[in-house]
Amino acid sequence: MAVLTDPIADFLTRFKNAARAGNEEFSAPYSKIKADIANILKEEGYIWNYEVVTGKRTELKVKPKFVDGRPVLTDLKRVSTPGRRHYVGSTEIPRVMSGLGISILSTSKGVMSGGNAKRHKLGGELLANVW
Repeated sequence: MAVLTDPIADFLTRFKNAARAGNEEFSAPYSKIKADIANILKEEGYIWNYEVVTGKRTELKVKPKFVDGRPVLTDLKRVSTPGRRHYVGSTEIPRVMSGLGISILSTSKGVMSGGNAKRHKLGGELLANVW
């Protein structure tokens, strides 16, 4: 297996590709931050469910959400990368697609959506924008 320099971008790319291809589920190598991101995507309605499968390798199985045969996910963008981190304060958290999308942040209280971080007046690393 190849060594990934950005496992979060790999997870988000797998999600986008599976949604666009119409796949019922996809799997990615497990990590706690990916599980936290999947939990936010579930709370915000972008995926049906996810589960952690243990075996030879621990994997995260995710089921993207479709409405009338079309994916709920339109697109996503990885903002902060390992080579260029992007930090925002609580007042600088961007509104994605005029409120139709979400931003995902890594804060001192854990990974959370942009709206949740604003409510708790927390800033942090802007991981991705999803719409």
